[in-house]
Amino acid sequence: MKKILIIRFSALGDVAMTIPITYSYARQNPEIEIVFLSKPSLTKLFFNAPKNFRLITIDAQGRHKGFLGLFRLFLELKKEKFDAVIDLHSVLRSHFLSKLFRLIGVKTATVHKGRAEKERLTHKHDKHFHQLATSFDRYLKTFHDAGIVFKPDFESIFENGKGDLTLLADFLPEKREKWIGIAPFAKHAGKIYPLEKMEEVVSKLSKEDIKIFLFGGGDGEKVILEKWAATYPNTICTIGKINMEKELHLMSHLDGMITMDSGNMHMASLVNCPVISIWGATHPYAGFYGWRQDKENAVQLDLSCRPCSVFGDKPCHRGDYACLNQITPDAIVAQVKRLFLNP
Repeated sequence: MKKILIIRFSALGDVAMTIPITYSYARQNPEIEIVFLSKPSLTKLFFNAPKNFRLITIDAQGRHKGFLGLFRLFLELKKEKFDAVIDLHSVLRSHFLSKLFRLIGVKTATVHKGRAEKERLTHKHDKHFHQLATSFDRYLKTFHDAGIVFKPDFESIFENGKGDLTLLADFLPEKREKWIGIAPFAKHAGKIYPLEKMEEVVSKLSKEDIKIFLFGGGDGEKVILEKWAATYPNTICTIGKINMEKELHLMSHLDGMITMDSGNMHMASLVNCPVISIWGATHPYAGFYGWRQDKENAVQLDLSCRPCSVFGDKPCHRGDYACLNQITPDAIVAQVKRLFLNP
């Protein structure tokens, strides 16, 4: 096997979870060329990629739009003469591309997402409450299904080291205390700890001998986090000051992060930064926990209604998001002190 195509579009967190598997394979097999097809908005996530790893993007709103556009994309990809196609997304677009490759004799394998078992895990009345295969497990099995067998050994995007803080010299203070990151947002309401409670966490931690870095994106989040940074000492908002690549450099030097079940949890995991993750409507059992993160570090409540959603996008059955509202700021602060400040 000389060249393989990997397909994964979707959201930042989902694509980030492919990196420990794909980078491991690339680094272990430098003679094999690996081409990764994804969305243009996610290109900066593939930082410090192995030399035999190449990223290409789909122009879903332009020349690759619709079935005709996908066929055009297939014709472009066909010229690469791939030995195998690994579909790590399993949606209509990736199925279409995989089928076309199978028709010309290329070996293909498609990830099994376990949709039925995830539905049973989140069922309102009859939950099958147990740990499901992780996304990492599912991705690795897809490689194995294509006849590509290896053992992931990923530690960090920076391999065995840390990011380069000199790239942030105009933004960062000298590190004289513990550095803690806080990323209070997620895509869906069922995964966001109440902001007034998270602000209380920031307030309490700002009184410790630490520096707090606030992570997020978008104008709405920027307004909130800049207000917190202006209100509480030793607190810095990163939005608009550094890009995603520099965020990864910074995260690699943090002593720890507080995140939701979100893309930031996975970004921190990619640079071997320990994470305290807060879980509400979703649950680690669905298989989306961060790469090699300690499951004991998750902050969550044992409620019979949890989890009610795989992605946190469904309305709360109770109407009060007790799974998040009943987590106290003091519980999170205590976890931070135990894990990051007084280990």
